[in-house]
Amino acid sequence: MATTNLPKPSSFDRTLASARSTMMFSEVARLAVDSFRASKTRFLLTMLGMVIGSMSIILVATLGSTGKQYALDQLTSIGPNKVELQYGGGNISGPENTSTPDYMTLDDLHAVIDQVPGIVASSPMLEYHDNVSLGGGITKQATLLGVSPEYRIVRNLVVVSGRFFDDQDELAHEKVAVIVKPFAEDLYGNSREAVGKTISIKGIPFVIIGVFREAFDTYGNSEISDHTMLVPYPVVRYFTGTNTLKEIFFTMRSASMVVPASDHILEIVRSRHYAGSVYTAVTLTDLLTSMAKIADMLTIVLTLGAGITMIVSGVGIMNSMLANVQSRLKEIGIRKALGATSREIRMQFLTEAVFLSLSGGIIGTILGLAIPFTLGLLTPFKIPINPWSVVFSLGSSVLVGVLFGTLPANRAARLDPVQTLKYE
Repeated sequence: MATTNLPKPSSFDRTLASARSTMMFSEVARLAVDSFRASKTRFLLTMLGMVIGSMSIILVATLGSTGKQYALDQLTSIGPNKVELQYGGGNISGPENTSTPDYMTLDDLHAVIDQVPGIVASSPMLEYHDNVSLGGGITKQATLLGVSPEYRIVRNLVVVSGRFFDDQDELAHEKVAVIVKPFAEDLYGNSREAVGKTISIKGIPFVIIGVFREAFDTYGNSEISDHTMLVPYPVVRYFTGTNTLKEIFFTMRSASMVVPASDHILEIVRSRHYAGSVYTAVTLTDLLTSMAKIADMLTIVLTLGAGITMIVSGVGIMNSMLANVQSRLKEIGIRKALGATSREIRMQFLTEAVFLSLSGGIIGTILGLAIPFTLGLLTPFKIPINPWSVVFSLGSSVLVGVLFGTLPANRAARLDPVQTLKYE
């Protein structure tokens, strides 16, 4: 006897067979898949907005994380372990009611080095302003900073040409100078031409032995300007005629030691001066923390802005689902006539909306992750990927599906089966 091959029933047919009993979620999911297959083009176009929205969230969060990491790296290049001790004010009263500033001295520097563990480099700083003579009657305004050889380590300076002066130069009081790169280019055209040249300060010749730059552009917010010359500290004392210091720099062994060390340094220096004198210890710890908070807040704001795209996509999903309900009135009427409850009808269309939204979200998330991941593989740049952006993207996709799928689902659940069966 010949066997007749009957077509395999669809999930909708299987669901109708058991419509008088409570539907399982697996049956609801199969109905959502069948509905998607029946209108692929419409659902794919509707899903496109969600794909773009999810991808935008991932990319915006990645850009925010990359910008944050870049800014923190630039700030860290100044010296994350640096402690800058500054004199802020306060006078010493003398005879005849005269008063003098209570500056720091080299003795304070040595006392801190002896009592604070973990210091790996330190430098005093004397500042002196004057015109330098280039010969032929040409002069330029310059700032002389008297520092120790360890100043290069403390300030993380980059020597672009020549060399930095060393301990031997300092002990011998050599008349040598290391000038900042913009000054070298202004005077001699480029850094290499500056090395070996001689300039005169108050008739004393100085040999330029090197050219340096800051590892990070501070845009004028440091003691180094575009006309700075670094010379050994004992030499600048000849010009200032004093041993007093406005600033002292220290570098700690690790970043974790910076905060306790700065407190200890302040305690030591204050104990060696008058009570009314003001001294401050400046570190990058607070600045780095504040910068990280600002970057995080900007990333959140930009990500929420990208999330607006998902809201627009949600409106598209709602319109598509409303049209879907209208085109399936007879199907809804048959299911209700066979015993399907309003809750089951509502669950079916809500599941379809979430399925549509989440599918777009998953595709958009994959595309959003693929772009920075590919750039990280093909370029030397390290692009950090924020895992929370994935959670936010997928979570938003589900939320959009629920919020904008509720109205079509409720409308389908409230339909009268008699009226729907009459619909042509």
